[in-house]
Amino acid sequence: MIFLKSKSELQIMRQAGRIVAETLNVVSEKIRPGLTTADLDRMIDAEIRKRGATPSFLGLYGFPGSACISVNEEVVHGIPGKRVLHEGDVVKLDAGAFYRGFHGDGAWTFPVGKTRPEIQRLLEVTQAALFKGLAQIKPDGRTYDIVRAIQGYVEGQGMNLARDLTGHGVGRHLHEQPDIPNWLPDTGSKPRNYRLRPGMTFAVEPMVILGGWETYIRPDKWTVVSYDRSWSAHFEHTIAVTEKGYEILTLP
Repeated sequence: MIFLKSKSELQIMRQAGRIVAETLNVVSEKIRPGLTTADLDRMIDAEIRKRGATPSFLGLYGFPGSACISVNEEVVHGIPGKRVLHEGDVVKLDAGAFYRGFHGDGAWTFPVGKTRPEIQRLLEVTQAALFKGLAQIKPDGRTYDIVRAIQGYVEGQGMNLARDLTGHGVGRHLHEQPDIPNWLPDTGSKPRNYRLRPGMTFAVEPMVILGGWETYIRPDKWTVVSYDRSWSAHFEHTIAVTEKGYEILTLP
């Protein structure tokens, strides 16, 4: 079931999204070599709570951190811990804020100091892919329009999308319908092609890998890693479909 949000509900979601964006902005300025992913998680937790919200991820399905923090070959869902950041790494900060009954969800990938040119290009392609997808959002459009734009752009740049991971609806629950996959197979079963309607809210989140698309989950049952250990990037915005197009809800 897809829940269409009222004007008052969208206003709360804007506030939840703003908390996510402000949190990521503040914490990104503190990223430096020598920090651990647990250090970043504590910062994110504090920034979300300081703004009157609670971390959406903490305890969700048993997740032990306040944010998913993934480094280099880790695609998504990294558990914060003892991993130390080094010069040239990239770190993916994925956070959610629960505020007055609604969630905001956003992610960004940041270099640690100066990274290699090919890695910087990976970040640029992933961010551009997100906005290629967002540009397709309008009333009576379809979720496949978003997917095709993202997939076509990324594969045209010689990179791959993590095929088994998707975007998702956001609202009173962090994960709702519709699913927004990052990749559509040419044949075989495909996810449902939803019609877009004003009031729909969902997260679009391409996860791009420099090498092959295959991934696996570590024994911690959370951290998704590229099979060939190629580095990856992840960018995500929560958006609302409007009468004329779309609005990004995860903005500072």
